[in-house]
Amino acid sequence: MKRTWEIATVTDAARARIATARLAAAHGVPALDRTRLTTALSTQLRQCLTKGGSWRLTLDAVTDGAGPAALHVSLAACDPAESAAHPPWQAAVVCTEPTSAAVGSAPPDAAAELAESLLGADEDTALVLEKLSDQEELVAFHREELHQTNQGVVALHAELDAAGRAQREALAAERKARTEAEAARRRLTFLANASAVLTSSLNHDEIVRRLPELLVPEYARSVDVWLFDGDAEETPPSPHPAAAVIAARTGRPQYAAHRPGGLPGVDDQPPSALDPERALLCIPLPTRRAPLGVLTLAPPGDRWDPDDAVMLIEIARRASIAIDNARRFEHNRDIAETLQRALLTDLPTTPGLRLAARYLPATHGLNIGGDWYDAFRQPDGGLIAVIGDVTGHGLHAAVMMSQLRTALRAYAVDGGSPGTLLTRLHSFLHHLQPDLYATAVIARFHPEEPTLTWAAAGHPPPVLRTPDGQVRTLDAKPSAMLGIPLSQQIHDHTMQLPPGSTLALYTDGLVERRALGIDPGIERLARALGSLGPERLERDLDGSADRILDPMLSDSERDDDICLLLCHIAADPG
Repeated sequence: MKRTWEIATVTDAARARIATARLAAAHGVPALDRTRLTTALSTQLRQCLTKGGSWRLTLDAVTDGAGPAALHVSLAACDPAESAAHPPWQAAVVCTEPTSAAVGSAPPDAAAELAESLLGADEDTALVLEKLSDQEELVAFHREELHQTNQGVVALHAELDAAGRAQREALAAERKARTEAEAARRRLTFLANASAVLTSSLNHDEIVRRLPELLVPEYARSVDVWLFDGDAEETPPSPHPAAAVIAARTGRPQYAAHRPGGLPGVDDQPPSALDPERALLCIPLPTRRAPLGVLTLAPPGDRWDPDDAVMLIEIARRASIAIDNARRFEHNRDIAETLQRALLTDLPTTPGLRLAARYLPATHGLNIGGDWYDAFRQPDGGLIAVIGDVTGHGLHAAVMMSQLRTALRAYAVDGGSPGTLLTRLHSFLHHLQPDLYATAVIARFHPEEPTLTWAAAGHPPPVLRTPDGQVRTLDAKPSAMLGIPLSQQIHDHTMQLPPGSTLALYTDGLVERRALGIDPGIERLARALGSLGPERLERDLDGSADRILDPMLSDSERDDDICLLLCHIAADPG
């Protein structure tokens, strides 16, 4: 069904708009679509009236069996020339609601009916506005939901940001803690290694020399060690920074620079006049009594890390202890060596009998021990040669050795054979020092008698080389050690001693090895003694003693004292 209206005036336009609204409602166009259609048509009609002329409005209701009906609307100019200049306006709406009987009604003619129709047309607008209000409420509801969601998202982002910031701070703290732990581990490792280096030597000059090697260049650019008792040897004495003098006087570390160092336990001082552009850390070297010197350091960079400064103070303390211990050891060693040399007297000269002795103290600890040798004449002209070993090392063993040596000389004045002398020494030691023991072997030579008398108490057996080059061990069963809580009578052994014979007395430090025992060492000593020619023994007994020691000491650990006493009977007594 098609309807057409000619529009030339405002009244025509109003009637056409009303008719369109009614036909759209009658054909089942929904109110919202109907309102949109009439609103758009009103806009087009207003434009047409403004332009003037006649216009034709056509409404065509098309029914399609496969779907709902559609209402097509067209507004075009009646004048063909005008129509060519202004293309027609067209619109189409779908009729989805049931049709009504008012499809064939025409627009009203009377003004009252026209007004009523206009008011009725506004009902669609009211429906649209009502739906629009519902939509606004729905939009407001969704807007509030969106706002709440946005607030939650903002809060979540804030929490995530705070969590990320906390995580970054935790990672930074972890990295810092790991760095500090690694630095602390490095300092502790260095401190342990440096302590091992400083305490490995008992020479204080060596310790002072090693200090710069340890600290430069990682912890100091330069190192100066000022030992107080060394000033007297310097000509002239070198100047020292004022901070070092203050450290020596107060016993507290001093830091001299243009700016305070902020180092824990360290006093700040003005820069040194000797080198004002360089910062100095002056650390006293403390001992139990008073500082023995000052350690002056220049920083490797601009300044020290506080933890590094604490470590350097600890290094100085340990170096001071090591230097002090080394000086004490050197002092005690000098005393011990002086005492040892005083106890080892010169060997007597006897016609027809040559003597050569060697004493080598242990290289570990004090160079003094309980080994000793001695040779002296008895009133009847006989010569006593003795070699012995007091258990233990150090000053106490040396003192006991000197007492045994003095007692033996005293007993020998009254005469007596080697066995008798050892028996009296056994009683003397047992009553004097019940917890101290000794071994000894005594050999007696008499120029008028071609015999050798000897006795041994727990000591390695003498080794005898005869003029024909044969070497034998005088391994007659020895008596027990001197000083054991037993009563014993030590017996003599006698043998013929042809001219040109050489007797070797020694201590166990020469022949005993921990892994091999003592017997292989005695065999090596016998071979070394047998390898010497008679001419060499006759001509140079001291050199022969050295030639015996050289191969014997090649595998020695030198942890025990060594004594060797060679007694050579001249081949030609004249």
